[in-house]
Amino acid sequence: MSSEKSSNILSTSSNLLGFCLIVLTSLEVTNYSVKSAMDEFTGVAALFLGVSCVLSFLSIQSASERRSTHLEKGAVWFFFISLAVIFIVILLVAFSIII
Repeated sequence: MSSEKSSNILSTSSNLLGFCLIVLTSLEVTNYSVKSAMDEFTGVAALFLGVSCVLSFLSIQSASERRSTHLEKGAVWFFFISLAVIFIVILLVAFSIII
């Protein structure tokens, strides 16, 4: 019953989640998080990516086609919001608004 979209969302969001966690860890280790708001933005993106992972996994595991579709739509929206947050962080860093 699972669609290929849910599988793609799960793999992509879990990869991006790992990347966000590496960024958060490196900001904490270097004490850069004290001087910047980047860790808050990255944390929000990681939270949304985590929710997207869970929803896409549940969509794949769901026995009901209707429930699977609803979970997949939720995963897509959380994934899209996390991509938007990541894009905003990139813009803020690129234009030296947060460094």
